[in-house]
This record gives sequence, structure tokens and C-alpha cells, in this order.
Amino acid sequence: MKIASIFARYLLGLLFTVFGLNGFLHSPAAAGESADNAVPCCRQRIAVCRFFFAVQVLAGLLLLSGFFVPLALALLAAELYNILAFHLTLAPATIAPALVACVLWVLVFLQYRQSFGGIFSPRTSTQT
Repeated sequence: MKIASIFARYLLGLLFTVFGLNGFLHSPAAAGESADNAVPCCRQRIAVCRFFFAVQVLAGLLLLSGFFVPLALALLAAELYNILAFHLTLAPATIAPALVACVLWVLVFLQYRQSFGGIFSPRTSTQT
């Protein structure tokens, strides 16, 4: 299980680093397509889109480096939720890569689940 988790961590890190950088480097004019056919979130809100891709690159690099993996998993949980919501509602035919990314996330999460133990407790240790 540990080897599968390490493999999944590297694959997930590579996936989000490459696709996050693709969001920054992808130029609709250079590819010969209109701005409407570019990454869907970039049509109107460029700053939000750049933040979305920056979080993907940051989390991907954290996963590849092995430092702050629980932080990367927390960031990617929100990203994966948005990706799944997009594919379920607007592009259901292309949901397979999103599901693969979710399976990889779960494999990595299972290795680091002890780091998330405090999140699921009803009270913190400072409360009485």
C-alpha cells in the first residue's frame, strides 16, 4: 500500500503541476482557437483563473517534493471538487481523467490520514 501511495503521490503531483502550468502557458491565439474555447474559467475572470492554476501548481510541487503533503491534499480536495462539479454538470463525456485524479487523491490520503485526525473531532483540545 505504501508503494502504491508513493506512486499515486508522484503521479498526482505531476498531473497537477503539468496541467496547472498548462493553464498559465496555454495561449488561445497561439493554438488557433478563439478565447471562448480556451479554459472555461478564463472567459471572464482572469484573476480567479490564475489563482486556480497557481493552487494546482503549488499543490503539485508540494506533492512531488514530499513536503507539506497534507496541505497539498487539502488544497487539491477543493480543486478536485470544482473539477468534478464542472465535468458532472457541463462536460460529462470527459469525466474519466477527473475520476482518475480522485482515485489517486484517495490513495495518497489513505497514507496521510493520521494528519487529518483533528479535523474530524467535534472539539479541539483547547476547549473544555
